[in-house]
Amino acid sequence: MNSIILLLHIRNMDTVSVMRKQVHPMIPGPCDPDDLIDGIIFAANYLGSTQLLSDKTPSKNIRMMQAQEAVSRIKEPEGDPQPMTEVDLFISTQRIKVLNADSQETMMDHPLRTISYIADIGNIVVLMARRRMPRTDSEENVETSEPSQDSKRQYKMICHVFESEDAQLIAQSIGQAFSVAYQEFLRANGINPEDLSQKEYSDLLNTQDMYNDDLIHFSKSENCKNVFIEKAKGEILGVVIVESGWGSILPTVIIANMMHAGPAERSGRLNIGDQIMSINGTSLVGLPLSTCQSIIKGLKNQSHVKLNIVRCPPVTTVLIRRPDLRYQLGFSVQNGIICSLMRGGIAERGGVRVGHRIIEINSQSVVATPHEKIVHILSSAVGEIHMKTMPAAMYRLLTAQEQPVYI
Repeated sequence: MNSIILLLHIRNMDTVSVMRKQVHPMIPGPCDPDDLIDGIIFAANYLGSTQLLSDKTPSKNIRMMQAQEAVSRIKEPEGDPQPMTEVDLFISTQRIKVLNADSQETMMDHPLRTISYIADIGNIVVLMARRRMPRTDSEENVETSEPSQDSKRQYKMICHVFESEDAQLIAQSIGQAFSVAYQEFLRANGINPEDLSQKEYSDLLNTQDMYNDDLIHFSKSENCKNVFIEKAKGEILGVVIVESGWGSILPTVIIANMMHAGPAERSGRLNIGDQIMSINGTSLVGLPLSTCQSIIKGLKNQSHVKLNIVRCPPVTTVLIRRPDLRYQLGFSVQNGIICSLMRGGIAERGGVRVGHRIIEINSQSVVATPHEKIVHILSSAVGEIHMKTMPAAMYRLLTAQEQPVYI
C-alpha cells in the first residue's frame, strides 16, 4: 500500500529535552512515545538522493507523484544491479540520522524539523525536505499586489530514497515522532496541548514568514563585502567582537567596537554591527566566540587581512505577531536581556535572539524600565509587537558600562 504522511506542524521547530517519566497522552503509532524520545533504529538500504522543484503547497497527490519521481530517478530498472549502502536509520523526536551499518559513521544527520514529507511506496521510503530557492534580483526589486505571488515561487525538494522491509513502519514512526515532539514542544514551554490545538498553532506559523530573515539579507550582493585591510606586522586588528545571538539563522560574530586609529577603523570599510563571515578564508559561522577571538588574535603578525562581512545595522528590528494571549511568546527575559528562546515559535519567527538587550517595545524605550514592568508589557501584549534589540555585550560597550578590550 502506498501512503504519505504530511509533516507540516513543526517544520521550523526544534524539540526539547523532557523527563523520561513524563506521562504522554495516547498518540497513535507503532512505537512507545518514550522510545521515540530516546530513539529507535531500523535497518535499511540507502539507494541515493535527488532534487526536485516544487510549488509551496502541492496537493497530496502531487506529493506522492514527487516521491514516485524521486524513486524513478534513483532506482535502477528491474534486473539491473542497484547501488546501495546498508544503513541504520535512527529516528527520534530530535532528529533522523543515517549511519553506515558497518562503520557506524554518520552519513546524514537531519533535525526532525527539516523533514517536510515522508512517503512509503511498497518497500521504499522517501524522505523529503523542502527549502526555498533564493529570489532573483528582479524579484527582490519588484513590488506586487498579487496575494498568490508567494505560492507561485519554486522550492527545492531534497529527496532521500531508502529500501526496507519495514518501510511502512518507518513512515508511521516518523509521523508519530512529530506528534510526540509537538506535544513536548508545547508542554515544555508552558502550553497545555489541550488548550491550544496542534492545528491552531501550526496554522498560525504557516501564515508567518521569517520577518528578520538573515538568509535573504545575507544573499543580497549589496550587503556582502570583501574588505582588505593592511596593517603593520605586530599590530592588532583593533576590534571588539560579540556573538550575533542564539536564534540567528547564520550565527557568527559582530563588530561591536573599533579602536581609534587602529587598522580596522583606518580602513574606513568596517562599521559597528557588521557581521564577520570569514577571515582570510576561514569561516567563523557557528564557531564559539572564544575561537573567533583566537583567530583574530592570530592575525597580529600578518600585514594583509581579508574579511568577508555582511553589512548589518547594530540594532535588530523584531516583529512578533501574537493573535491572542493563548499563544505563548516563547522567550524569557531577565532585566531586559533575552535569556532563552523557544525554537520555531512566534518569537523566533519575529527575529528574537538570545543574549540581546531589549531597547524598545512598540516605540517605547525600556532601557531604564524595571524588570517587572517589561514582563508585564510583554505578557499582556497582543497583535503586532515591535521591538528593537542589540547584543547585550554591545549595548554595555556603547553605553560605557564596560571598557573595550581590543584584539
